[in-house]
Amino acid sequence: MTPDKGPGFGAETFQRNAGVSRETLDRLALYHDLLQKWAPAINLVGKESLSDAWRRHFWDSAQVFPLLPPPPPSRALRLVDLGSGAGFPGLVLAIMGAVEVHLVESDMKKCSFLREAARITGTEVTIWNRRIEGVEPLHADVVTARALAPLARLIGLAKPHLKPTGLGIFLKGRGVEQELTAIPKGATLVVDKFPSRSDPDSTILVVGGISG
Repeated sequence: MTPDKGPGFGAETFQRNAGVSRETLDRLALYHDLLQKWAPAINLVGKESLSDAWRRHFWDSAQVFPLLPPPPPSRALRLVDLGSGAGFPGLVLAIMGAVEVHLVESDMKKCSFLREAARITGTEVTIWNRRIEGVEPLHADVVTARALAPLARLIGLAKPHLKPTGLGIFLKGRGVEQELTAIPKGATLVVDKFPSRSDPDSTILVVGGISG
């Protein structure tokens, strides 16, 4: 079921849809308030989306959480979020309980925001203030990205950071079918498509075989 839309989609509606605890909601509310405070000075998200941030950014990110694979038996799940920007979806997933999260963002001001958001929410993350191509291989179980690049380029950016069995989880907009047809024929990818629960025009792609 597609949840309510627009400014009426606030913290309580988010909690009802995401099923998070009150403690987690309180931490996300601190993050939401910081976003509202910093966004006018830093290009963190589109200005028109700020009044609907609980749906457009927080719920859009949180819907990825059930798609994460179970952690390996001997260690924490390692998630790498490419082009983190304001922290969507990577920081939201970290607050929800994804254990080892790496946020990769080249913009220094956005990294300052990420550090402050992590601090006030009490969230342990690793922040890489570098271009994606300049980060050492991180051997992730999952690589996420939202509104970063076309799928063919995303796969190239994710590949150096994924374990052979790792997955890419990419939030895509209306042009997803064209992006899928642009993947070279013969590629060993396995792609599952999930309709976005925050935007009927969007899709979540879960991609395996990137490092194959």
